[in-house]
Amino acid sequence: MAGHGVECGTVQRPLVQDKPEFGTVDVSYALVRRTNTDAPAAGTITPNPGGPGVPLISHAAEAVALSEGLLNDHDLLLIDPRGTGLSSPLDCGADEQEYQLGTREQNLQTVARCGEQLGPKAAGYTSAATADDFDAVRAQLGIPKLVLYGISYGTYLMPVYAQRHPDRVQSMVLTGAYPADFDRTQRPNAEAVSLTLQRICARNQVCDGDAAVANLRTVAERLRTAPITVDGTHPVLLTEGKLGNLIFEAATSNVGAQPETLTPLGMLPAALHAAARGDDTGLRAFVTATTSEPAYEKIDAYIAVACNDYAQLWSLDATVPQREQQYHEALARLAPNGLGAFSAEGWGAAQRDGGDACIRWPGIPQHQRPDQVRTPMPDVPVLVLSGDLDAITPDANGKLVAAKFPRSTFVSVPNTGHVPDLEPSGCVVGMVGEFVRTGAAPKTDCVPTIPPIAVTPVTN
Repeated sequence: MAGHGVECGTVQRPLVQDKPEFGTVDVSYALVRRTNTDAPAAGTITPNPGGPGVPLISHAAEAVALSEGLLNDHDLLLIDPRGTGLSSPLDCGADEQEYQLGTREQNLQTVARCGEQLGPKAAGYTSAATADDFDAVRAQLGIPKLVLYGISYGTYLMPVYAQRHPDRVQSMVLTGAYPADFDRTQRPNAEAVSLTLQRICARNQVCDGDAAVANLRTVAERLRTAPITVDGTHPVLLTEGKLGNLIFEAATSNVGAQPETLTPLGMLPAALHAAARGDDTGLRAFVTATTSEPAYEKIDAYIAVACNDYAQLWSLDATVPQREQQYHEALARLAPNGLGAFSAEGWGAAQRDGGDACIRWPGIPQHQRPDQVRTPMPDVPVLVLSGDLDAITPDANGKLVAAKFPRSTFVSVPNTGHVPDLEPSGCVVGMVGEFVRTGAAPKTDCVPTIPPIAVTPVTN
């Protein structure tokens, strides 16, 4: 990288702690040195872009762009999490495209095959193991403390690091955040879908938000019993669950990065209006737009970490038929009237890493999930950012994360989705830079100036 020295290397780590028979993984890193090397580094920024399963070294340019204002006096430590990128990439037979575009049954079969192929080695793919890898890299490089910068799943991983290695944390930035003890039905996410539709309509005044939510409920109910097939290079069976997934995951990702350009989210109110009246043309265009991008994660690692670590609505000690019964009973008990604009079962099927996605995963004996850990968070400065159009990690979850830290600041960034760092004005990057330098709550004067996204007008 121009103007920066880069030091690359690997640290060899046990795949499963205290199980040498399972072998090792190589954890790869790239340390981007500050431009001013005449003085000690003011800190070492250590990002994780999420997933789980997203490598970082191959996305170095993005990491540099997000940290550009700090790289005169801060180093940037890029680590590929185990199972991704250059860190012994995991292959358990999962297909990214099939998992992204396939039916729910195909998803469940993929998870089962992955778990069966890994067997007891599945225990090597947890957030705790990844956090300890990061600390091993830190120790090898002789870095005293890290500035942890978590994005999406990175906001789940970095608190795990902070609990396990509290004395090694200088400060934390968590953007697109959710807590380890998130609602197992993902009710806040379902409610955020409705709230997002209401917000984009209110801010553009080209549609009615309440009508958009009512139309979504109508379309979801129809697809529950009468799915449609959307043709293309990779045909998609559009069920209630698939519609929910494409709205809350794909349609609220990257929103605000180019506010003047029409996004799938901006297309949605008009598409739902027409589909509720029997014209699926716009809905089909929405599906095509939200399924055209390849999966961002190494899906094998995504499945393994999510299914090992995320809290479920069933007992891991139960058989698969027992789990299925427990799952359906839990949905009936916790969401008898549905979730947001969706039925409880439909919303459960909308979640790639929740609902019943992991119901056929074998599980790890005696594994302590992050939501079960009671170690206090360190008393360090923490900045939590959420996009207020984000249904993957909505404001409600970001506030829960901020509440877990003694010294935290929460900022909701309007007109941005998952994640707000991508907005082009530099407002969010500037806030992050100010926070990292000072450890104090940044000025938010620029936040109200972020423009609303483009939305297709709804016409009768």
